[in-house]
Amino acid sequence: MDLALTLLAVAVASLLVHGIASRLGALAPLLLLAVGAAASFVPAVPDVNLSPDVVLIGLLPPLLYATAISTSLVDLKAQRVAIAGLSVGLVLFTALGVAVVATALLPIDFALAFALGAIVAPPDAVAATAVARSIGLPRRVVTLLEGESLLNDATALVSLRTALAAAGLAAAHSGPSENISVGSVAIDFLRAAVGGAVIGFAAYKLIALARRRIDEPVVDTTVSFAAPFIAYLPAELLHASGIIAVVTTGLLLGHRSPVLQDARSRLSERSNWTSIQFILENAIFLVIGLQLGDLVDDVQGSGIGLGRTLLVGLAVLVAVLVLRPLWIFPFRALRSLVSARERKILAPRSEGVILSWAGMRGVVTLAAALLLPPETPHRPSLVLIAMVVMIGSLLLQGTTLPTLSRALGVRGPDPREDALQEATVIQAAVGAGLRRLEELPDPDEDAVERLQQQARMRVNRVWERLGRGDTESPSDAYRRLRLPMLEAERRELLRIRGAGLVDHEVLEEVMTALDVEESTLVSIGDRADAVREAPLRAPERITGECEHQARLPESIAPRDAEGCEECLRAGTAWLHLRVCLTCGHVGCCDSSQGHASAHFEQSGHPVMRSLEPGEAWRWCFVDDTLV
Repeated sequence: MDLALTLLAVAVASLLVHGIASRLGALAPLLLLAVGAAASFVPAVPDVNLSPDVVLIGLLPPLLYATAISTSLVDLKAQRVAIAGLSVGLVLFTALGVAVVATALLPIDFALAFALGAIVAPPDAVAATAVARSIGLPRRVVTLLEGESLLNDATALVSLRTALAAAGLAAAHSGPSENISVGSVAIDFLRAAVGGAVIGFAAYKLIALARRRIDEPVVDTTVSFAAPFIAYLPAELLHASGIIAVVTTGLLLGHRSPVLQDARSRLSERSNWTSIQFILENAIFLVIGLQLGDLVDDVQGSGIGLGRTLLVGLAVLVAVLVLRPLWIFPFRALRSLVSARERKILAPRSEGVILSWAGMRGVVTLAAALLLPPETPHRPSLVLIAMVVMIGSLLLQGTTLPTLSRALGVRGPDPREDALQEATVIQAAVGAGLRRLEELPDPDEDAVERLQQQARMRVNRVWERLGRGDTESPSDAYRRLRLPMLEAERRELLRIRGAGLVDHEVLEEVMTALDVEESTLVSIGDRADAVREAPLRAPERITGECEHQARLPESIAPRDAEGCEECLRAGTAWLHLRVCLTCGHVGCCDSSQGHASAHFEQSGHPVMRSLEPGEAWRWCFVDDTLV
């Protein structure tokens, strides 16, 4: 009962503190840490002690799996050189630098100091994604942070095990080694990294095989809950990297989910893992703070003392903060010199500054610190130093990253540019679907007309988010009228349920359909509201090259600056305006009267440019290409 009450208290406190942080605009991880640390010194609060097994088996696999299935494998492959440099080279460089500092300040040998360096070296996926989501960083930076923190545990944990073995201590999952050499370290690392990847791939193939035979979302979601442990446990039993196995399985399953799962299973998995990730991320930062009181008591009774331990912790924190940019910028320059491909995909220097200041430590550092055997000299001080680095990095970097990103002009994705890309992708996909519709034998004309109309509505719904017209768009009008209708329909269903006139299962099916429709409408409305009043530039070309756009100017003077020429003659209203880059004709979008598309069909002039203020994108009707 005590355990159940403690777990309930942690869960409720985590949710409350997160809600307060959201209202205050504060970073939830920092506030959770602060509340947990303050509570740890209150006598009435029970002790909450995390064992290494709870962290390594119960928390890390599901947390990293939840991050991996939502991370783009394509983006990771594009940035593979940079991620390898961060997850391997930077971890070893940081561990070595911290070892030099710790040897000078603590009465420990170099092997144990290197173990401390390995503990504090790896940034954490949980901390990185939590802070990145809170402040809004560019997707390229988030990809590098996620890729680094998902893959750097092999380097850190193998370095830790090797350093503990060299110090004559029992290392995690392996006994002490009598012969420590560069060769043995390399073999150990390869076994952990490659072995973890191979086992993760095998787990992915096994789960993929099972999913092809599953057609129930509940069963599929249950398999998803077991997936991180199916990958983690065999890898650890074989002395490979369990976390690398989990990450490999999660990345591959997430990448292949459109093929392996049906729509219902994907929605169920996404919803459930989002909830699990939210609960675990918040609870773990609170629990980390709750460790602080007992840890301080242990350090005060040790030979080093609390004051000296804290000073060393601050020195190690400074070393960690300084070593990161000392590695990132030379490595960045080397990438630019060695490879033309790397030079092409290299992030702007301002984003490099953000990346060098975004190495927040978190749950991985705590887990590694708890792996120190009980007989480790000055163990409480070493664990507290790791805590100081973790809390200090979150406090310093987490609170100053927003200011730094604003000062450098580095911002997260612009919703208007996202909407433009989404419209382009949807238009290409809908075009493929309509072409397939034309190929189907014996089509029903009424059904074809309905499908074509729905396809046009799907495309127009996204295009309508763009522009700055004061006229209400058809999608906005539909949502405004449909949402009250759904509310009335739900009230009637509740009346029928209360009267006991219909079976519960039948009502649940109808209610679920209403919920799905309402959720879709609300989500579309929220995304439309998020489109900010900002200059809109075209993203990179998505659907291929276009010779028509290459031959035409980027802009042209409109023939009639007052508005859509056909609408002005007919006295009708328009929503968004387009100008033909061949003759200057001004027409309205398909969500209005469709005069821009009609002009192309009549004249054959291929390219129209947006005539909305601040927009600079062009569209080719022939090639369905945006630039």
